Amino acid sequence: MSLISLLKPWEPSYGLVAIFAIAAVLFVRGAARVRMNVWRRAAFWTGFTLFYVALHTKVDYYAEHQFFIHRLQHLVLHHLAPLILMASYPGSALRAGLPFAWRRSFRQWQRGRSARIAAFVLLNPPFISAAFVVSVLVWLIPSVQFVSMLDWRIYLFMNGSVAISGLLYWWMVLDHRPSPPSRTRPGLRVLSPIITMTPQILAGAVITFTSHDLYPVFTLCGRAFTTIPPALDQSLGGLIMWVPAAVLETIGAMMALRHMMRLSNSPRGRLPQAAVTRPVPA
Repeated sequence: MSLISLLKPWEPSYGLVAIFAIAAVLFVRGAARVRMNVWRRAAFWTGFTLFYVALHTKVDYYAEHQFFIHRLQHLVLHHLAPLILMASYPGSALRAGLPFAWRRSFRQWQRGRSARIAAFVLLNPPFISAAFVVSVLVWLIPSVQFVSMLDWRIYLFMNGSVAISGLLYWWMVLDHRPSPPSRTRPGLRVLSPIITMTPQILAGAVITFTSHDLYPVFTLCGRAFTTIPPALDQSLGGLIMWVPAAVLETIGAMMALRHMMRLSNSPRGRLPQAAVTRPVPA
């Protein structure tokens, strides 16, 4: 199979193409207006490309017909692509890419009560961390997996929930600001990946060492690689969830640790010099 045929959409989605096109235009416009080094630009386009390949190419066909490819797809959507993309800190560029009137309207909307309530709930660190874990584990319940692979609406919702929860989570973990204004303290950003990787490792280990076929839906739909036995396919999927996902979360924790050390060495993280050297009155 040629690379061109692999990159062709398996199930074309105009809505998905529109989302990617809007994001690309906003970033190009914004990156021309704000200072962004070449590494941040490269990180954005790498993560952007990974998202597109995982969602809108023939990779999606193999993800529907092979369990370990399905786990690779979710590894990209949940860990790799959002981690790389959020390492570019694209928020400032995307905001700068909006027309001025839209930016002004967006700022006004942010001051409204509904926006503050939505931010309090959706950007709450415990909620983001829980959604990050649940969005992986819930779709691994065999009965839920069976239905989601047969109903295209649930399938799209599954992939969307995995991608959005990944973006929110790595935005939280890689936040380089002090707290406040960040909603998460630097130490918790380092600790969070260690906590969230634990249930995923356990689930991956259970899948890897389970001898019977947990996901017969892939046999029902027809496996893409008939030479790979279902037991091996399942074990490979469990290992992908177990090892590479844990490695990526460890990398994220190390990046958060780097930000925490930088903040602890910054003037804002220390007492003012005058307060340290001021003599105590008699």
